[in-house]
Amino acid sequence: MTVSVSFGTLRLSGASVRRKKRASESSLTAQRQTRLLLVDDDRLVLATLSEGLRDAGYEVLTASNGREALELARGGEVHLAILDVRMPEMDGVELAAALRSDQQIPFLFLSAYGESEIVREAAEQGALGYLVKPLDIAQIVPAIEASLARACELANLKEAEVRLATALAIEQKTRTAVGLLMEREGLDRDAAFELLRRRARSQRRKIVDVAEELITAAEILNRFSAQGTQRGSDNT
Repeated sequence: MTVSVSFGTLRLSGASVRRKKRASESSLTAQRQTRLLLVDDDRLVLATLSEGLRDAGYEVLTASNGREALELARGGEVHLAILDVRMPEMDGVELAAALRSDQQIPFLFLSAYGESEIVREAAEQGALGYLVKPLDIAQIVPAIEASLARACELANLKEAEVRLATALAIEQKTRTAVGLLMEREGLDRDAAFELLRRRARSQRRKIVDVAEELITAAEILNRFSAQGTQRGSDNT
């Protein structure tokens, strides 16, 4: 039976996880550091799955509705949420959107139904997977671990994008400041950059901070010049 972070129907037997051996001590240690949020309005399912996941080594928070789930998520770090799709008041899709917006918590969907429409909606919400009841804990664990790994990859990509955007913004500001110095001082690009660099070093500041200061000063001067031109035009 295949378990992955891609969308596919996962149908599992009701065998007890207690009759199966855990993979390894190192894997178990890693799992004990992982906190899951399990949300299902069926209290029997909630109790059974939470007990099995705790036996598998996870720390598990449980909620029977969306309001409880949001309160738990805001109360401490949650590494992965497993959400029932069909719940009263706030369904799993609405809850997933709130968790993603509020806490950036990755999630799997859990349902007794495997309709294509639900799977499509789950994918659109950014779910890392879709599990169909009944569930066997020993088979859920690989899906959880795969989802956690994928969530980590996505977080790293997002962090890299932020770093790249920051680097590009710094480069743009530095290039703008260099251009201003070239025009003002009649320097070539290398000399203008060296002047900017020396100013930053003498003030023990970052080049980008000095560049921002220069750009701001130039913008202020431009506004004064524009206002002066406008007054002269009005007095003509």
